[in-house]
Amino acid sequence: MDDKLVIAGREFNSRLMVGTGKYATMELMQQAIAASGAEIVTVAVRRINLQSPGPSLLDYLDLKKITLLPNTAGATTVDEAVRLARLAREAGLSDMIKLEVIGDQETLLPDPVATIEATRILVREGFIVLPYTTQDVVVARRLGEAGAATVMPLGSPIGSGQGLPNFDAIKLIIDRVNVPVVVDAGIGAPSDAALAMEIGASACLINTAIAEARDPVLMAAAMSQAVIAGRMGYLAGRIPKKTYASPSSPTEGMIGRS
Repeated sequence: MDDKLVIAGREFNSRLMVGTGKYATMELMQQAIAASGAEIVTVAVRRINLQSPGPSLLDYLDLKKITLLPNTAGATTVDEAVRLARLAREAGLSDMIKLEVIGDQETLLPDPVATIEATRILVREGFIVLPYTTQDVVVARRLGEAGAATVMPLGSPIGSGQGLPNFDAIKLIIDRVNVPVVVDAGIGAPSDAALAMEIGASACLINTAIAEARDPVLMAAAMSQAVIAGRMGYLAGRIPKKTYASPSSPTEGMIGRS
């Protein structure tokens, strides 16, 4: 099936993006990424040793097979997020940036105003910006208008594993914006990932649900299959929901029927 994810003109076969945090060991992270089949892998700029010699997270990533997506995790202001993005590009990591500007440290919800402003600045500087955002469709539209290459609404709070309790809000964003929608944060199980894809998301970004699973490698493979199944279900077109039953077998021509 020739159905590629396209972001800013770049094509990817996998619609699953994965993170690099929270793994027990770097080797386990490496194995899980391989099992996921992901071609886009996020890494916090703050976690990468950009100056000092010695082992680095990057040593465990096969940059011939994956596209690195540095993220501005930990940033709480526009200036901080922009600075981290610039550091990533100056270090030669990527011109694709997952933009995160956190507005509340307890819920880890993004700051919509700061995210839109930072998106505008980074787009002007030539970055391909993938912003983490709320479930607010107006904010999502403003991000698209600001030049974001995708919008990445949270399914539920980061690391919560709650899935998509308000999937109608995600569906509204999918229907209203003209860039790919990547469900980011809150996915806890393969069924959550499948649902996100079934309602039309272009991709899912998953970290905690894989890294903190009892078997991260097996969960990575499960998430990969769930994303594929959900996408196929979306393309196939599900039947409409009905109030009453509808027989699977035709009744015309049955014995006793006229």
